[in-house]
Amino acid sequence: MRRNRRTRMPHVLALDQGTTSSRAIVFDASGAVRATAQQEFRQIYPQGGWVEHDAVEIWATQSGVMHEAIAKAGIAARDVAAIGITNQRETTVLWERATGRPLARAIVWQDRRTEPRCRALREAGHSERVKATTGLVLDPYFSGTKAAYLLDQVEGARDRAARGEIAFGTVDSYLVFRLSGGAVHSTDVTNASRTMLMSLA
Repeated sequence: MRRNRRTRMPHVLALDQGTTSSRAIVFDASGAVRATAQQEFRQIYPQGGWVEHDAVEIWATQSGVMHEAIAKAGIAARDVAAIGITNQRETTVLWERATGRPLARAIVWQDRRTEPRCRALREAGHSERVKATTGLVLDPYFSGTKAAYLLDQVEGARDRAARGEIAFGTVDSYLVFRLSGGAVHSTDVTNASRTMLMSLA
């Protein structure tokens, strides 16, 4: 059997999408770091207690550092055997399935604007049910009330969501959607468990 003159080594690309910057790291088959790249993005504070990110900017910076790290490592995209994502967890994004366009700015995990909704749910006696179902307390930190807020505040969002036109996710879901050209809408248990929407069962 004839062998290729050059056997290309597989690499792993790690995407680290943090609260203040996007980072990419290329590892070779031995686990050694071949290249890194990092870029900060804007923190948006519309008013006290509110924190937002532009999901388009998150994608632009993450895509940019991904390509930069691959180029610095001296490899091609076909040499990447797998991509891993670590991300800011509870930050909430709603976007159009057809285009990937966010409906509004992402609401960041630190944001406290949904405290009144959480308080109303607590006062209505829902705390124990939420904790028993999801393992979480009713708090604006988690994604559930952030998603509800966006569905209520963005004109037509609830109707569009009911028609299946809108996708919800934490930042990992948005990145996977963009990386797959809109073919994949997914998350993993570690991110889903921080949404206040995942049943422990």
